[in-house]
Order: sequence, then structure tokens, then C-alpha cells
Amino acid sequence: MPLPFLTADRAFDEASDGVALPFDDRDRWRRPYRPGPWRVGAAALLLLLASYVLFATMIMALANSLSAAGICMAVALLVIGAALRLLRVGVWVSAQGLRRVGFVTTVTLAWNQVGELRTAQQPVRWLGLPRTVQGQALVLLRSDRRGDAPVPLMTTHNADFMARSDAFNRAADTIEVWADEYRSP
Repeated sequence: MPLPFLTADRAFDEASDGVALPFDDRDRWRRPYRPGPWRVGAAALLLLLASYVLFATMIMALANSLSAAGICMAVALLVIGAALRLLRVGVWVSAQGLRRVGFVTTVTLAWNQVGELRTAQQPVRWLGLPRTVQGQALVLLRSDRRGDAPVPLMTTHNADFMARSDAFNRAADTIEVWADEYRSP
């Protein structure tokens, strides 16, 4: 018995009719790729650590050590916040522009500030660590800052695309298409 509501086939069938899909809202910020297994695994480990800290919080609260329980609760909330922020890191696009979300900072550029997006072969950081390896990067050249060096938006060796070069190529192509579509000539 086929269950079309459980598969993605139904969305593709509706898209072939030429009718815009109800979830195809281009004004919402969206990441044009899925988070990679390294990023999801790290977030899962952080949430596992937070569960242990919350369990310790409960034990301390039952032992009438409320100040220690409060400190443990604050640590658990910080770890949960770090895990959620780690899942938000990446490149996001919408009709308004391009957003690069880092762990600590977020930079949003309107499409008219995006000069050129291209894929370049260059040394890239491995999983965000100081060690560099040869790889590909989607680099951004801003139109409002001509003399600046290109900024790598995403690389083949970051937590989203490690050992997933096909996913990197699809994501880079998708972001370049968004830029070509919304950038003013």
C-alpha cells in the first residue's frame, strides 16, 4: 500500500504542475543544503553532555544544594545553546540577500552587495581548525569593497561537506543561482 504523504515524491509531482509549492516562500531564510554529519554529530554529543549535566542538576536539587543546582542548570543551558547555535552555522539565502552564520557572529549582505560568487581551489581549514588542507571553497567577492580579499563562505572540508564533495558542488551551484537571480545588474 503506497503512502504518498510519507515520501518526497508527492512534492515533486506537485512541482511538475507549474504551481508554486506552499512551502516555496523565497522571503524566508533557508539553508540550501542539509547540515553535515560532522556538525550533527557534534551537536548530538553536546546535547548528550547537557543531559548528563541536567541529571546532575536534578541530583543536586534533590540533595538540597540549590546554588550548585543553579550553576549546573546554567551550564546545561549554555551547552544546549551552543549545540543549537552549532546547528545554525552555515550559509543562508533568501530574496533579501545572503547570510553567513558563524558560531559567534552573523553577517548579512543584500544581493546588491554580493559582487561575485565562485568556487576556487585553495588551501582551506579542516573542520574549522587551524590546520589547512587543499580543497575547494565557495568564495565571495563583495561589490561594495573592491580591495578586500575573497571571503570563503563554505569549503569542502568544513563540518557540512567533509567527504561529501557532491553535496558541496550542489550547494555551491544553488547559492550561485540564487545570486544570479536576485543580484541587480
